[in-house]
Amino acid sequence: MGEFEVHRVRFFGLVPAGVRCLAWQPRGGRLGLARTDGTVEVYNFAANYFQEKVIPGHEARSVEALCWAGERLFGAGLSGEITEYDLAGLCVACSVDGCGGPIWSMAVNSSGTQLAIGCDDGSVKLFQVVPGGIQFEQNLDRRKGRILCLSWHPLDTHIAAGSIDSFRVLDVRSGQTVQRIMVNYHIKKVKQECIVWSIAFLSSGTVVTSDSFGRVQFWDWEQGTLLDSHTVSNSAVLSLAVSEKEDSIVVGTSAGATYQFQLLPVKLSSEEKRWIRTKPFHYHTHDVRAVAHSSTALISGGLDAQLVIRPLMEKMQDKGYEAVLRKFTFPHRRLVSCAREARLLLFQFSQHLELWRLGSTSGTGKDGDVLPLSSMPEHLVQLKSKGPEHIYCSCVSPCGSWVTYATASRFHLYRVHYEDDGVRIEKIPKVSKLLLPAYQLQFSSDSSSLFIASARGSVHVVLLLEPGGCRHLHTLQPPSESPEAVYLLALSADGRWLAAVSGDWAIHIYKLKRLKHHCTVPMYSCAVTALAIHPVTNDLVIAYSDQQLFEFSIPEKQYTDWSRMVQKSGLHKVWLERDSPITHITFNPKNPSHILLHDTYMFCIIDKSLPLPDNSALLMNQCILKQLPESARQQQLHAFKICKKFQPLLFADLLDEKCLVMVERPIMDIKTQLPLPIQRKKFGT
Repeated sequence: MGEFEVHRVRFFGLVPAGVRCLAWQPRGGRLGLARTDGTVEVYNFAANYFQEKVIPGHEARSVEALCWAGERLFGAGLSGEITEYDLAGLCVACSVDGCGGPIWSMAVNSSGTQLAIGCDDGSVKLFQVVPGGIQFEQNLDRRKGRILCLSWHPLDTHIAAGSIDSFRVLDVRSGQTVQRIMVNYHIKKVKQECIVWSIAFLSSGTVVTSDSFGRVQFWDWEQGTLLDSHTVSNSAVLSLAVSEKEDSIVVGTSAGATYQFQLLPVKLSSEEKRWIRTKPFHYHTHDVRAVAHSSTALISGGLDAQLVIRPLMEKMQDKGYEAVLRKFTFPHRRLVSCAREARLLLFQFSQHLELWRLGSTSGTGKDGDVLPLSSMPEHLVQLKSKGPEHIYCSCVSPCGSWVTYATASRFHLYRVHYEDDGVRIEKIPKVSKLLLPAYQLQFSSDSSSLFIASARGSVHVVLLLEPGGCRHLHTLQPPSESPEAVYLLALSADGRWLAAVSGDWAIHIYKLKRLKHHCTVPMYSCAVTALAIHPVTNDLVIAYSDQQLFEFSIPEKQYTDWSRMVQKSGLHKVWLERDSPITHITFNPKNPSHILLHDTYMFCIIDKSLPLPDNSALLMNQCILKQLPESARQQQLHAFKICKKFQPLLFADLLDEKCLVMVERPIMDIKTQLPLPIQRKKFGT
C-alpha cells in the first residue's frame, strides 16, 4: 500500500442538521427529505440510495412538510408559503402564499392533482396542481386551533385534520366538517392538552392518530368511536406513515424509537384482523420527527441527523445485500477543499467558511507512531456569508491565494494575502452575475482560472487576474441542451481537459485550449459520485453510485484496457455491497498505476499493476493484513489496499507523494453538540 505521513484532522466542526420531514415517492423510488435548516435533499433508492439532489437551505424558509405530486416536489413551512422545487435546476421554482399564517402540514391527494395545507389560523385550504405552479381552489371549514397534520382518504372524498385535543373529518366537496372527535373524551380529569402530531386516513374508513401522550389510536370516523389504542411510549409519538397496501404502519417517538404495527389475523385462518405492534427499533438517539414507508422498508429520520432505512425481511426476495440496514448521516458531496501547495484546508458550513493551515512535524517514526507537532494547526480566516441563503459550494485555489463560494443568488471571490502579522482578505468587486447559479467550483492546478458548474449543463470559465480581479472568458455548453445542472467537475493537471457531470448523469469532456466540446462518455445507468483525471495519462476515472469503476481515455475517446478488464472480470462482491458512495478520487504522480479514493468508512489505493481479487479473496483492512504471517499476506496480494482506520472520513487527499491529509468527523463529537435527548430509565438504575 505504501507508507504515508498522515495529517489526521478532527477540527472540522460540522454538525449536520436534523431531519424534519420525509416524503416517499412510490412510483419513482425516490425519497424527499427536509432538514431543520431548510435544506431539501432527494435520495434515489434505485441508484443505491444516492443523494442525487441537494437544494440549500434558507434561514427564513423552514420546511415543515414535503409531498410529491407525481414527479414534482412541494414543501411548506412556517413562512406561510407553499414552495415548488426545481429538481433539475436545484433551486426554488416558485412560491405561493397560503394566506393562513404559518403552514404546519400539507398532503397531496391520491391522483396528485390537489394539495391540502393546514394553517396556524385553523383553516384547511385546497390548491390545484397545474402546469408551472399551483392555484388556490377552496377554503374548507375553519375552526379554532392550528392544523398540525393532514391526511386524504384514498378516494379523495374526505380529509382528516389533526389539532390539539381533537381531530376533524372534512368533506372535500361541501367543505364542511362532518365529524369532530375529542381524542381524550374517555379519559377523566385530563389537565394536560393532547397534541395530535400525525394522522392517517385508511380506505376502510379508519383514522389512525399519534399523539403527545405516546399513543397510537384507531378510530371509526363515521361513528366517532375509538376502535383500539396502543400506548407505545412514555413520550410523544411524533410521526406516522402507512404502507401502500395499508397492512403496515411505522411510527416514530421523541425517545428515538420507531415501532411497526401490522394488520394480522386474530386467529390462524381467521378473516378478522387487528392492528398489532410487532417490531420495536431503536436506531436514533433523539426525536424521530419523520417516518416513511416504502414497499420493502421502514424509513426514519431524526434530530440526530441520521436517515435510517430498515428493510422488512418478509418483503425481501433476496436476503443478502438488499436486506441490509442503512444509516446515512453525512452528505454525499464534498464540504472540504484543499490547497496542496499552501497546505491549507477550507471547511464549508451552512453560513460561513473556515480556512485552516495544517500543522507540521520534524519528527520521524515507524508505522503507527504519532509524531509530535513542531507547529500547531492554525485557524486563519472565518468568512461569514451575508444574508439568509446557505452556502452551496466553495473552493480554495491550490496556491491558497484565492477563495470563492456561492449561494443561490450571490457569487463571491476573495484574494487572500498572507502577511507576517496575519492574513488579509480582499473581496473582488464587480463579479459578473452571469456566473450564477453556481453548483460546483474548481480552480485550475496553476490557480490561473476558475471553473463554475452552472445550470442547463453549462460551465463558466473565469480568468483570474493579478493582483486581484477576474474576467469571464467563455461558457462551455454540451452539444444538446440539457435542463439539468452540472454538479461535478474534474480538471486535468496540465489544464487541457475538463470533465463535467450533469443531473441526467451525462459526462461531457471539453478541450480547454479551444474551449470546445471534445466527446461524451457512454451513458451508464447510475449516478456519478466522483471523477478525476489522471495527471500523467489523462485518463478519466469515474465512480458510480452502484460502486462500479470505469476508466475512460480522453485522448482516444474510449474505455481503457484496464477498464474493460474490470468490467469483464467484475469487482469483488464485498466492494459492490458497500452503501457509502465514493466521494473523492486522486492520484499519486510518482506511482501512475495507483488510484486513491475514499468513501465515509474507508480509504483505498487501487494498484492497477496487480490482479483484481476474486470473490474467494478477502478484502481485508490493512491493519488486519499486517498481523498475518508473510506467506498469508502473499496469498492476499491483489489490487485493492483498504484502510479503515479513519472514520467517518469526510475528505482525503494527497499533499505530496509521501503525505496524506484525512479529515474525520467522529459521530460522538456531533452528539455532544446536540441538545440532550429525553432521559430514559435503564434497568437497574
